Amino acid sequence: MSQFQPDTGFRQMGVRRFGRVNWLGLYTLARREIMRFMNVWQQTVFAPLMTAGLFVMVFALALGRDRGEVMGLPYLAFLGPGILMMTVIQNAFANTSSSIISSKMQGNIVDTLMPPLSAGEILTGYLIGALVRALIVAAVIATGMALLIGQGVAHPLIALSFITLGALVMGGLGMLGAIFAQKFDQMAAITNFIVTPLSFLSGTFYSVEALPQPFATLAHWNPIFYLIDGARFGIVGVSDAPVGRGLVVSLVTAAAVLYAVWRLLRSGYRMKP
Repeated sequence: MSQFQPDTGFRQMGVRRFGRVNWLGLYTLARREIMRFMNVWQQTVFAPLMTAGLFVMVFALALGRDRGEVMGLPYLAFLGPGILMMTVIQNAFANTSSSIISSKMQGNIVDTLMPPLSAGEILTGYLIGALVRALIVAAVIATGMALLIGQGVAHPLIALSFITLGALVMGGLGMLGAIFAQKFDQMAAITNFIVTPLSFLSGTFYSVEALPQPFATLAHWNPIFYLIDGARFGIVGVSDAPVGRGLVVSLVTAAAVLYAVWRLLRSGYRMKP
């Protein structure tokens, strides 16, 4: 009997000829997500800068110089990091949610599901797109803050860590929302009634210590509060909550959100036609 077995063309289930990670597929998906928002950079990069600038201008004109210091800082210096982080997380959420819900509505989600990509690779590809967009938006707004109000960065590594965690958390939440949503109206409802209130009521425009009870305590249960508070410490060096606690909460939140997305992608829930 021959010692050689014929090649039937079939491979053992679960074994992929390109190894444990499909690096080419992952690169292609990530590149597609980056090019998708860079092709309309006027909306995805320039528009957030305009929105952040309008927030600063409106508050500066409305409050004037009579507004006292907040946590020992001039109000605009306190406000800037909050607006930067709020813009970052909203853009990270919008990047993944709009990509997936548009693909589902247009029927081309199969272009993502059919290639030999694992759930982890799909998750990573979408998150890279959200992270790159978040970092570009953060860099643009930080540059504008430095030029307009002379605001530098007190702790660059801490600021970068919280911006990265914010992009991962909100990018993951954007994927969760888009997976559950069946149409654009449902996605808009998630954005308007969940994401926007959580980001606005998380210490972006004020110190949560100024809130009456029980709202001050409830604010500390909002995970977005720790993202904004940590980014504020990284930029101006002050925070409402201990930075270590904020880092732990943000890491746990990111792990929980991304694990939930991975499980849904692996099962194909509301993704497979």
